[in-house]
Amino acid sequence: MIGFGLWLLFSGHGGEKASIDNLWRYGGFFATGWNGLILSLAVIMFSFGGLELIGITAAEARDPEKSIPKAVNQVVYRILLFYIGSLVVLLALYPWVEVKSNSSPFVMIFHNLDSNVVASALNFVILVASLSVYNSGVYSNSRMLFGLSVQGNAPKFLTRVSRRGVPINSLMLSGAITSLVVLINYLLPQKAFGLLMALVVATLLLNWIMICLAHLRFRAAMRRQGRETQFKALLYPFGNYLCIAFLGMILLLMCTMDDMRLSAILLPVWIVFLFVAFKTLRRNKAFTPYPTK
Repeated sequence: MIGFGLWLLFSGHGGEKASIDNLWRYGGFFATGWNGLILSLAVIMFSFGGLELIGITAAEARDPEKSIPKAVNQVVYRILLFYIGSLVVLLALYPWVEVKSNSSPFVMIFHNLDSNVVASALNFVILVASLSVYNSGVYSNSRMLFGLSVQGNAPKFLTRVSRRGVPINSLMLSGAITSLVVLINYLLPQKAFGLLMALVVATLLLNWIMICLAHLRFRAAMRRQGRETQFKALLYPFGNYLCIAFLGMILLLMCTMDDMRLSAILLPVWIVFLFVAFKTLRRNKAFTPYPTK
């Protein structure tokens, strides 16, 4: 899409509104000021959800000592190319003041050019990309449920695996729970996407904060054992605390936004619930990991 967009832009086939100066014509790069940029961070977080899956796949990678560092280092370049690059092309093809929040900007561009065939093809691409994201989510959810069950922190039936080593019960439960999105979309068609996006952002904040804290504990444990990691995190440990502070700022921003305030308020409640449930589980029975089946 980026390559095709560049061709439209520089070949003159992008329509009357396509121009490189669209990037600064309507108020410049900070048209709504720093306040608009800061408030947009909470929504931008939604776009980067799933980066943590790189760590989850490490357990099943053939050569994690080489493949995981390579994948992590490529994240920055992929963001610059696929995220920043697509936004630059999009904003050059179509003025940002005319972009609507309830439809795909790329699809809007081709509708504006009276190219419904290409617009329909892009809708298909978007659907395939959505299925890919869903597939990644189901993969990570099933593995985490399986890991929790092996540790004794989830029901025992989730430890069952297929002949190929797939946690089949965890996979089915994950798919059943995520299918509730269809019901939410049916009951609240106008608010479903906003509610789910706010929930995803709040969940991402919790996940990433826990990853930062777990990494601090992990490195401290390795230091006590006299071991060194082969792939060191940048700016450790300052980078961890910087990330936690940034994520905390995003949580505060969510409290100021009407569409995200509820999920931001419920996040601490959910953490307390998990903490109480964990302590209750440990108090009522001795910790005995379940064997896999």
